[in-house]
Amino acid sequence: MPWRECRKMDERLRFVARLLDGEEMAAVCREFDISRTTGYKIFNRYKECGLQGLNDRSRRPNRHANRLPFQVEKLIVQLRREHPSWGAPKIREKLRRLCTGISLPAIARCTPCLIDMVWSSTTLVELATEPKEPLCRNPKRPTIFGARTTRASSCSPIGAIAIR
Repeated sequence: MPWRECRKMDERLRFVARLLDGEEMAAVCREFDISRTTGYKIFNRYKECGLQGLNDRSRRPNRHANRLPFQVEKLIVQLRREHPSWGAPKIREKLRRLCTGISLPAIARCTPCLIDMVWSSTTLVELATEPKEPLCRNPKRPTIFGARTTRASSCSPIGAIAIR
């Protein structure tokens, strides 16, 4: 026997129809294998919104904790374009001086890391095309800042270092 295909909307509609026929919530929830809390939630949404209340709702949050106001983001991008050599800490200090009309918590949340995130989201950061040079250039004779390690297999500065 093949599996019976069902959709959430159809199952919720059957659930609500049985409740409207007068069956008890506990018995219907037990049969549909859902908790009574979920059953009441589905039924209350149906009473409030009708059939549209049975559709899935968006799980997107209403607000983001690390999201800056668009005025601050726009100012960060503008400062970065005007002064490409400035780093995030310098831009943050400039923001504190310039933003007197914007709420203080928004500027206080503006950390250098968050400024870097704004840059990367607006493609103001150029990614390095070349990989970084390895710490050990010659695997047979590893060196760390000009000093040789006693073990040829280790590149860590924690190992014993022979200084001449």
